[in-house]
Amino acid sequence: MILKSLVVGPIQANCYILGCERTKQAAVIDPGDEVDRILIELAKDELRLVYIINTHGHFDHTGGNKALKEATGAELLIHRADAPMITHQGSSAAAWGMNVQNSPAPDRYIDEGDVITFGDISLKVLNTPGHSPGGISLVTDKMVFVGDTLFASSIGRTDFPGGDYEGLIRGVQTKIFTLGDDVVVYPGHGPQTTVGQEKQYNPFFAGGGMRLF
Repeated sequence: MILKSLVVGPIQANCYILGCERTKQAAVIDPGDEVDRILIELAKDELRLVYIINTHGHFDHTGGNKALKEATGAELLIHRADAPMITHQGSSAAAWGMNVQNSPAPDRYIDEGDVITFGDISLKVLNTPGHSPGGISLVTDKMVFVGDTLFASSIGRTDFPGGDYEGLIRGVQTKIFTLGDDVVVYPGHGPQTTVGQEKQYNPFFAGGGMRLF
């Protein structure tokens, strides 16, 4: 597997490129911005993008959807509950003083238990709402891509419209923490961590703490 991580945009969101070494098929998770950089990284390994996957609908993770889809023709996937956000994300970004193009509508909705396959890679979808109503996580080969659900020593904000603190905590405990302590967690912002590290040291699961993004 080819795995690349890019920090993109003014809010410094993590964008992930996953590629199959045999078939050269690839997926991009959360192309928030800087699509030219994403395309350069795809080209370096001669990867053909087949899926654009949004872990949730906030513009710092979806701002590059339109340009990346136009450049590659890849299918755009998101949970149904967050789909309305992306087609109106320009106004959301403007409220933060940023200029972001509205995303095209998704080609397909994804939901709990779905499996997204490209080449030899399969991503299983887990519904992990709380930061947003349609937040998802993606599991493969001792890795989980969690969007803004969980961070190293923190969790995603739940004070945005549609946020649910109790739901987020429950989702992490029942779906992320049950994957195994050695599973590597790739969050939407900040450094990677592990399930075991967060179970032991994350203050939200020992009482207290500050939400970040």
